[in-house]
Amino acid sequence: MIKLFVHLKKYRVAAIAALVMMLIELTVELAQPYLISKIIDNGIQQGDLNVVWMWGGVLVVSALIAFAAGIASSFFASHASLGFGYDLREKLYEKMQTFSYAVFNRFATSSLITRLTGDVSQVQDTIFMSLRFMTRVPLVVIGSMIMAVVVNPRLGLLLVVMIPVLLVFVIWMIKKAALLFRNVQRRLDAVNGVIQENLTGIRLIRVFVRMGHEIERFAGFSGKLMKGTISALRLTETTMPFMLLMMNGCIIAVLWFGRLDIASGSATVGEVVAVINYLLRTIGAMSALSWILVTFSRASASAQRLNEVFETEDTSETERTEQRSLAGRSGQMGHRENARTGVSERWSDRADSTSSNHPSGGSGSTRNEQNSRAVQGAVEFRNVRFSYPNSEIKVLENISFSAKAGERIAIMGATGSGKTSLVQLIPRLYTEEQGEVCIDGTNASALDLPTLRGSIGYVPQEVILFTGSVRENIAWGREDATMQEIVEAARGAQIHETIEQLPNGYDTLLGQRGVNLSGGQKQRLSIARALVRRPSILILDDSTSALDVATEGRLLDALEELSCTTFIITQKISSTTSADLILLLDDGQLIGQGKHEDLMESSALYRRIHESQYGEGAQYVQSIH
Repeated sequence: MIKLFVHLKKYRVAAIAALVMMLIELTVELAQPYLISKIIDNGIQQGDLNVVWMWGGVLVVSALIAFAAGIASSFFASHASLGFGYDLREKLYEKMQTFSYAVFNRFATSSLITRLTGDVSQVQDTIFMSLRFMTRVPLVVIGSMIMAVVVNPRLGLLLVVMIPVLLVFVIWMIKKAALLFRNVQRRLDAVNGVIQENLTGIRLIRVFVRMGHEIERFAGFSGKLMKGTISALRLTETTMPFMLLMMNGCIIAVLWFGRLDIASGSATVGEVVAVINYLLRTIGAMSALSWILVTFSRASASAQRLNEVFETEDTSETERTEQRSLAGRSGQMGHRENARTGVSERWSDRADSTSSNHPSGGSGSTRNEQNSRAVQGAVEFRNVRFSYPNSEIKVLENISFSAKAGERIAIMGATGSGKTSLVQLIPRLYTEEQGEVCIDGTNASALDLPTLRGSIGYVPQEVILFTGSVRENIAWGREDATMQEIVEAARGAQIHETIEQLPNGYDTLLGQRGVNLSGGQKQRLSIARALVRRPSILILDDSTSALDVATEGRLLDALEELSCTTFIITQKISSTTSADLILLLDDGQLIGQGKHEDLMESSALYRRIHESQYGEGAQYVQSIH
């Protein structure tokens, strides 16, 4: 947990102020039993009311000072701990953003969510209690021992002997409890994982009538969490009874020996009362240890989990580049703007062709001015081999092909043949194990990562929409996009007319994950988000599967007008017939490549796929319509 204290440096003034105020409060409180002994011995015992009033007044003033110092200490401790938590959460989230796919997959999503929320909050609360209470407890104990010895060395020695025994027990308990609470946090991750799966797949669960099964599964994980928490709390809760037993025994001993000392004249009633008072304060401080023990044990486990994220290192060149890229975000924005400016010409013809339908009109530039682009779009794979990290399975083996800038490449193959893995190497989401992936004749690893990715439009297989309006979801692809550019992107994705029919058009708010849109509408919205980036390379990962043939045809015609290199992962022959290059994958091997006519002659697999979609049955259906 000490490693995380570096994030507290920014708030060291507030933290020091909280500690100073706490010390003032503590000093006053430790002096109060001594003042009470003076009132008893010099005032009440002697029948001197002046002494009673004098020391009583000092006692009241000291109590007010302690109250004011306590309020100030809480204020400064809150400021420091909340600021610390904010910065820690931000740094942790920033660290997660630097993770490549390979590193990101080491952590479960539910675990990262728990670390960002529960673990950070646990450490944040512990910082507050450290400034306000945890440092106070040992000081109260040490101060009480010192003051008890000052008041009466013989009686105070009983307290001095007992405290080390309790401290050894508490330290042992903290170490044991930290292990148990670390296990509790792991089980909490598992519970959050089940919750996430169930909420994401709630429709499927209901359709398959699996509510009972999922309730039982959740109860199983929740039961393990409950048992783990009970085990941890059972251990920590034994701390308080043991400490009370020891402390009460000490009080009895002080009363016993104090009575004898009073009778012999070696102690006064005020001294015995003061020592008892210090014992009671020690009991109060030690009682808080039970609560602090649980909090500190949880915080220790949470801090270790946070450090796991902070200390995770990316080893590949791509991953190191990603970390450097995030660190230089301001510079990257300039790179992205240069990339966007350089490729904006290819959209201008599209704007001109639709200016009659849109009052904003077009820019009049030519889309063939590709010499100013940051990335032209030529892609070449040279004997590429790829395996996922920590896996010996060869996902891609000896993949070689060349695509010129502006060409359309269709990728076909069975599930698990490596189609998605292939296109993920282009934006360097993963790094090839062997061979080269070249962009415009240059190894992709030598290109500036923000510039490369800023020139790519990527539509993943799983549609991801964000909370907000339709316009905001499209503009998410490029935050400085104008309304005209958003509309043009929507037109290109064949979703403009659908958006206009929504209650509030482009300002219509989407439900969670776009629940108020159909599958095809969500796919087209995702395509619009990629098109608004004005990409040099467009990657569609099975992104037209939910579209009907007519809509898909219009989309492909619209993409034809864009001078960007397009990679389409598809299972439809209708998407491949107009492609400049078709890649046929099987079990990670490139078993065929060429145009539609070439593969119809050379590939038996491609002919079977074609016949399955355009055989006699398909022709009969077409004749009906």
